[in-house]
This record gives sequence, C-alpha cells and structure tokens, in this order.
Amino acid sequence: MKKFLLLYALAVTLSLAGVLRRYRTETHRLEQNQRALLSQVERYRTRAGEAAASAEVLQLRCREFERLRAGDAERIRQLGIRLRRVEAAATLATATEIDVQVPLHDTIVRRDFAAVCDSGRLAAAVRFDTVRSFRWRDPWVTVEGRIRGDSADCRVESVDTLRQVVHRVPRRFLFIRFGTKAVRQEIVSSNPHTRIVYAEYVRFAK
Repeated sequence: MKKFLLLYALAVTLSLAGVLRRYRTETHRLEQNQRALLSQVERYRTRAGEAAASAEVLQLRCREFERLRAGDAERIRQLGIRLRRVEAAATLATATEIDVQVPLHDTIVRRDFAAVCDSGRLAAAVRFDTVRSFRWRDPWVTVEGRIRGDSADCRVESVDTLRQVVHRVPRRFLFIRFGTKAVRQEIVSSNPHTRIVYAEYVRFAK
C-alpha cells in the first residue's frame, strides 16, 4: 500500500512539474510575442556600410497564425502547403530610393514606315530621327531612357540580395549569459539604395 501511495505521489509530482514547465514556456512565449508586436523594426548599418534591420521573432501556433495572419495563411494554402507542415513564414518589404543627374545626348533612331509612291503603290521607306537619351548605372541600379517631344520612355532596373539570420538573444546577469531572452532576425541588404521598411518573421510553435 505504501509503495502504491509512493508511486502515486511521484506520478502526481511529475505531472505537476510537467504542467508547470508548459505553463512557464507558454507564458514566456506570450510575453515574447507581446514584446515583438509592440516593438519597431530597428534599422542600422553594418560595419561594411550595408543597410540592415533587426526585428523580434513571433512564435505562433497554427490557429493563432490563421487568425492573426489570415492573408498569409491563404497564400500558403494556395502554394499547396498545409499549415501544420510550415516551420516559419517571413515577410519583408523594401524601398529603393535614388537621386541621379544624368547628361542628355543625341541618339539616332532608324524608323521603317510605308510611303506612297507617285504610281500610287506602297513602298518601304526608312527615316532616321534624332532623340535625346540618357543612361546611368552602378553595380545595383540601371536607369536609362529616351526623350521624344513631350514624352519620355524610362527603364529602371534594381538588383538586390537580402541576407537573413535568425538568432537567440540570451539573458544577461552581470557578465553571465544564460537561457533565451528573445529570438531576433537580422536582415542585411547588399544594395546601398535599399531601405528596409518592414520585416516580420513568424516561427510556428509546436
């Protein structure tokens, strides 16, 4: 009988310890999510001068993600992926801003058109026009176009590489680091004209 009571007490103790551990884990997750939702994206420059941003990571369960990020959940379904199989989902928005002054130069353009001959028949003819054009480029952005009369044709091409790192931020007491205070993501843009305006990383809690 005593042996049975001892096993029962041990089982109850282990169950309570498990419940307490899950409660602490869930409380920590909710606190971290609240802090992440209230925090803003931190923008800074790396040592190499590249534009970078830092934001805390959200940890959501599938039902929470469906409720809070319904649009993203629908896009994931459209990809043929079940939400319960998703490990993480990231959203990133950037803006490219550049002010340039480029010199104009004359460009000769060939134009083929049909002309009516004296006999009344159509014949191919060629005419050369001079238009004003411009072109500017660097390793990341190309801007080029032509000006004709009161209109302009312009093409802008921008290339960027975004690198993302997700890491743990440990708790600190004096000079001692332990546990996990938060999970953050760092995004670095290789294009100096790019400004990171929004970043969100959602990790699915199991």
